[in-house]
Amino acid sequence: MKKLFKLVLNTIPRPILIRLSYVARPVLAFALKGTTFTDPIDGKSFKSMLPYGYETQRNNVLSPSTLSLERHRLLWLYLNNETDFFTSAAKKKVLHFAPEQAFYKLFRNQKNLDYTTTDLFSPLADVKADICNLPFEDNQYDVILCNHVLEHIPDDTKAMQELYRVLKPGGMAILQIPQDLSRATTFADDSITDQKERAKIFGQYDHVRIYGRDYFDKLRSIGFKVIEEDYTNKIAPELVEKYCLAKGEIIPVCFK
Repeated sequence: MKKLFKLVLNTIPRPILIRLSYVARPVLAFALKGTTFTDPIDGKSFKSMLPYGYETQRNNVLSPSTLSLERHRLLWLYLNNETDFFTSAAKKKVLHFAPEQAFYKLFRNQKNLDYTTTDLFSPLADVKADICNLPFEDNQYDVILCNHVLEHIPDDTKAMQELYRVLKPGGMAILQIPQDLSRATTFADDSITDQKERAKIFGQYDHVRIYGRDYFDKLRSIGFKVIEEDYTNKIAPELVEKYCLAKGEIIPVCFK
């Protein structure tokens, strides 16, 4: 199973994977029904979750029903428990980069959200756009979700500046990235061009850097006020295990 998932991830383009997943999801969710683990996004439980990873496969991380990973479930819990994202009486303008299937329909159906998706390639994107040159006005969005995108962008400084530009004053941006908290500084090496070598070093063939702890200060240098939210420490340990979360993962909650 792990070898098969690794092969699929590394050989099939992501837009095609998204389309294929609509067929596979109900089959996988039925086959893995159980009580050991629960996806808090839809409340469904399974005897096991699926493996995931382009290079090193992680066990019990991919939800068969929503296709959420650890970061998606953690974000959902944070938005649901700690913000008014789902309950605000005033309508929020939301910009969502590279929209994840785990969230797409859920957010689209929220009556209190004016919800726009954007990406260069995703079939789920309302607006095809380059994150470094966004076609949106200044100070336009109350909430920006941009999760596991910046590690793909060669000029992440320009991308961060664009995110800051289109966020309203007082608005919130959640900018999750894969991060190695054992590293003080971010690592990048443009001389590594072989895809297999990039996957070994960066964790995925299309990543261009490994972010370290300095990621938060880089966001601050752009102008964001950053809260380093260690949200798994606010969740009961038994729920961290049951929801298959990554203990110690930090959510970068940014404000303008």
